[in-house]
Amino acid sequence: MPPEEERRVRTEGLFAKCEDCKNIIWKKELESNCQVCPKCGYHFRINARQRLALLLDEATCREFDGHLRSSDPLQFTDRKNYRERLDQAAQATGLNEAVVNGEGTLEGHPVVCACMEYEFIGGSMGSVVGEKITRAIERSLETGHSLIIVSASGGARMMEGVLSLMQMAKISAALGQLHERRIPYVSILTNPTTGGVTASFAMLGDLNIAEPRALIGFAGPRVIEQTIRQKLPEGFQQSEFLVEHGMLDAVLERKEIKPFLADWFSFATGR
Repeated sequence: MPPEEERRVRTEGLFAKCEDCKNIIWKKELESNCQVCPKCGYHFRINARQRLALLLDEATCREFDGHLRSSDPLQFTDRKNYRERLDQAAQATGLNEAVVNGEGTLEGHPVVCACMEYEFIGGSMGSVVGEKITRAIERSLETGHSLIIVSASGGARMMEGVLSLMQMAKISAALGQLHERRIPYVSILTNPTTGGVTASFAMLGDLNIAEPRALIGFAGPRVIEQTIRQKLPEGFQQSEFLVEHGMLDAVLERKEIKPFLADWFSFATGR
């Protein structure tokens, strides 16, 4: 029998531990189940490009506007220089900003997608994130193709101050034009979707859907409890609570989202 150290090396990286039920899962089983725990249904966080791959038909995705990057307009510094934070986030994720734009087909339906990347400074919305999402909307306006935005964000990016907050109005105004043209817009809310993202484009979809147990809200539950000095209901701000109170249209398992949207687009577009 090989020594214990050799056995440990052979199995390293092959398994993952579920953050919810704490069971050990074979990573290949997790991948085949769309990064959802097969034992308890916990949805592991996935990155923006994984999300695009799950939504769009194979070999149809074409990314655009990937070169855009923040210019650090306020020369912001706290414990770290903002430019240093941007460089570290880019190195860790392989992205220039906290959103990836792509276009392709979803079971044959042409769509434009903007998928947020939580690992890039918490998916925070700065001026470049706002610009990229607005450009995705404008691409939908140009082509007439349906729009999907997948949110995963802690909200506005404080290092850009009011320039970040301005993106809420900018994106919402562009979505108003999309609505006037009657081009379908689907908002997918994942864990977490909070702050200025929730207060603007994430809740403006013609169809608003979320993954199970996603945290969705403006202020966090702890902040609300401290403000109103009351205990919040069980599951407050989770997607299931919101759909029960009419804030969402549906809560869907990750593997159910693509076929559900294909049916919805067929209904919405008549194709």
